[in-house]
Amino acid sequence: MLLPSWFAAATSSLWLQLAIAAGWLGLVGGIAEALYRTKLANPEVVRKVVHIGTGNVILLAWWLQIPMWVGVVASIFFSAIAFLSYRFPILPSINGVGRKSLGTFFYAVSIGILVAWFWSIQQPYHAAIGILVMTWGDGLAALIGQRFGRHPYKLWGMQKSWEGSLAMAAISYFVSSLILLGVYGSLWQVWVIALGVSLLATGLEAFSNYGIDNLTVPLGSAAFSFAFSSLLLLS
Repeated sequence: MLLPSWFAAATSSLWLQLAIAAGWLGLVGGIAEALYRTKLANPEVVRKVVHIGTGNVILLAWWLQIPMWVGVVASIFFSAIAFLSYRFPILPSINGVGRKSLGTFFYAVSIGILVAWFWSIQQPYHAAIGILVMTWGDGLAALIGQRFGRHPYKLWGMQKSWEGSLAMAAISYFVSSLILLGVYGSLWQVWVIALGVSLLATGLEAFSNYGIDNLTVPLGSAAFSFAFSSLLLLS
């Protein structure tokens, strides 16, 4: 996915890149905090606003060509903050959902792992697939399942719904196919890989507990996309 030369040149400064990314994260955080304090949305919706909004920073990191070390350092920093927030009220608007979960910590860790992996081999779009499948797929699936879930099922004591799982599959397919289309064009292999990503991500989300889906879904989705792109598109 190529960007106009004027845009790449205008955003070549590291400080400008960091300012754009930080500005986006600050905007998402500000919206979430406002929703939390004014009680315009329940804690789960606020959490998903952060979950979905912050994940989009991977696109900025990719398009602005932010260096790998920046993403890794940011991941370590936010992982530490997320871990401490489970013992201290650092992120009440994110963690105040009344359940035991290390999801926020795994979220930050997964971003660091994917940036280190795919930036090093100059294929950042696979990292984007992994993160966006987690943020948009898992995030919206949870909200859709809670709002429209009429056909529940249980796995390992976890309450799920077929509506939420179908939403996870559909959104994961849309996200992964959109990115792969931008990179490789409209090839039959793209649709097959996107379908595989969506099915794998849905299965991982359904079987994961204690927030570990924020690790298994992005890593599994990115790894599948990378492996089958190498097999079907680059061989």
